Amino acid sequence: MAALVNVTHGACAEIELDNPPMNVVSRELTVRLREALRAVEADERTRVVVLHGAGDRAFCAGSDIAEFEDLHGRVAEGKLLLEKLVYRQLARLRVPSIAAIEGFALGGGLELALCCDLRVAGEHARLGLPELKLGVVPGSGGTQRLPRVVGSARAKELILLGEIVDAATALSINLVNRVAPAGSALTAAREMAETIAARGPVAVRTAKVLLDQATERTLDDGLALELDAAEMIFSTHDALEGARAFLAKRPPNFSDPEES
Repeated sequence: MAALVNVTHGACAEIELDNPPMNVVSRELTVRLREALRAVEADERTRVVVLHGAGDRAFCAGSDIAEFEDLHGRVAEGKLLLEKLVYRQLARLRVPSIAAIEGFALGGGLELALCCDLRVAGEHARLGLPELKLGVVPGSGGTQRLPRVVGSARAKELILLGEIVDAATALSINLVNRVAPAGSALTAAREMAETIAARGPVAVRTAKVLLDQATERTLDDGLALELDAAEMIFSTHDALEGARAFLAKRPPNFSDPEES
């Protein structure tokens, strides 16, 4: 039996969905994902998280439809409340997250990827929210997170038509940030993760919070938050180290007060 979710710790932590053949979201996988997210969050070494699926057929092909019969009349209790909690846990990680997408990212799988800060797709990836074809609606954030990423008009098109788009189309509508050659999405995501991990860790975490708040607040409120954050950052050792390293033409040696 597959482990369902595998975790690799380190500065660039990885979480792998491992539910072959298509890494579908079952209740048990969601429980294991919650445990994995808690583990990487608690590890003070973590500076960025890469989320990917085992194999090359799917990042995650959506919900385990075999569970639907048992959920009739009790889907919130049996599925969606837990998923919303865990997906929110991913979206609210203190460090940036990157989804590496190969193969299919459909339904709950795409909703999971939408919780990540960045998404990179292999050129043969296929993405979509086809729930209406099954007579149900996206229920784990799709109707709310997708419009925030691609805009209302595109989100309505993707959800109401239920069309599955290729990686090039996903890139053109900002559903993914980058497209990599087939089979190399994880490699590209790891390179992005290494770049982020080399930045000032306090500044990275602060920037993530500010960017997430940007869509929830007025411009004036956001600018005030930014000013307070910048004031805090400029009082850290990293601010001095970044400037000194730049002037000395050497790589910076950033420190993280959470690592002690």
